[in-house]
Amino acid sequence: MAQLNVTIPPALRSWVDHRVAEGRYTSASDLVRDLLRRDQEAAEAETEWLRGLIAEGLASGVSKEKPETIIDNIIARRKARSG
Repeated sequence: MAQLNVTIPPALRSWVDHRVAEGRYTSASDLVRDLLRRDQEAAEAETEWLRGLIAEGLASGVSKEKPETIIDNIIARRKARSG
């Protein structure tokens, strides 16, 4: 494994120590690896979500409405939902 040194403020170090003391993680490195894996998974999920939206948009075809009308309709639907 590669080594990475990170400087964190005392409050974060205290949090890391607390999480390790709880027993969920065996070390600070274990905690950091878990956080990085979660971040990587979240980024991959977001990428897939965006790809899905792009595919949906491409599959929907070209609208004959003016962009301003489309935006007005989106705003109106949003207001109706939060209403």
